[in-house]
Parts: sequence; structure tokens; C-alpha cells
Amino acid sequence: MKRINIVLYEPEIAENCGNIIRSCVGFNAKLHLIFPLGFNLYDKRVRRSCVNYFDNLDYETYDDINDFNSKHPNASIYYLTRYGHKNPSELNLKNEDDEVFFMFGRESTGIPYDILHNNLDRCFRIPTTDKVRALNISNCVAIVLYKAQEELGFEGLYTHEPDTLKGEYFIDNYKEE
Repeated sequence: MKRINIVLYEPEIAENCGNIIRSCVGFNAKLHLIFPLGFNLYDKRVRRSCVNYFDNLDYETYDDINDFNSKHPNASIYYLTRYGHKNPSELNLKNEDDEVFFMFGRESTGIPYDILHNNLDRCFRIPTTDKVRALNISNCVAIVLYKAQEELGFEGLYTHEPDTLKGEYFIDNYKEE
């Protein structure tokens, strides 16, 4: 099974990170956090945003971008940026290695320009109108996770309500009281 990895380069907003944690757990993706962070991972804003899913999160932290690169020297990385010339529908994850990484930048400044410039063929953007500069990062992560999992056939994910929750036929058997 191919592993999807979300990389946050120096994220700044606790609530966005909390939402991304929730999405990573839901889509079975590993989260990689490159320091410095604009918040503490144990901040109540992070915990409130991710509800009670933090304990199910598979994550790793890095001192800086060099630390990340040294631990993943041959990583297949795609970079989400408003400057990208490709859109997610052009991705072909089936031809990638067992792990695919999607990097998202700081909310205020994005991924450093030198990283983007040196990886132009791996930069992509989510299509939008010319009325917004950028979408919210947690929404972008959710869009990319869905697109990646869709392309991979939602392997390992439930396409119905799991029995560990209310069960596949909960609504079918619902009776008004």
C-alpha cells in the first residue's frame, strides 16, 4: 500500500494544524512537521481543532528543512504553491515510490522560493479564480489528500460507516422515536 505523507513547512496557525491532523488521521496519512512552529503541539487550540484524534496521528518532527531532507534524501515530493503550473489532476501517483510526500508552506509566505524554483516540475496549484490569492492551508491539505486517495482507490479506507462507529447500515435501520 502506497503511503501518503503531508509535510508542513514551518506552520504558523494552531487551528490549521489541528484540522490537518484530523484529515491526516482520516485519510491514513503521516504528518511531518518542520520547525519552527508558530504554536506548541500541545496548545489547546491545536487539540480543540483536531478533536480527540491526536492520539491516532502518525507524525514526525524535524529541526529544520535540512533535517527533513537528510532523513528523506530520495523522497518523492510534490510542492503545493500558488505559483505551480500543474494542477492535481495531472499527478500520477501510481508510478511513484511506496511513499509520496506533499509539502505545504507557511500560511504567511508559503514554501521558500528557492525550493520551489529548484523543483518546478513538481510544483502544483489547486485551480482557483483570480479573486483569491490562496485557499486556507487546511482546506488545501484535505483536497490533496482526497485527490491522492481517490487516485489510489481509497485503499485501506472505509467507503461506508465503519462498525467501530455506528455501522454500515445505521441509517438504513434508523427509526424515528
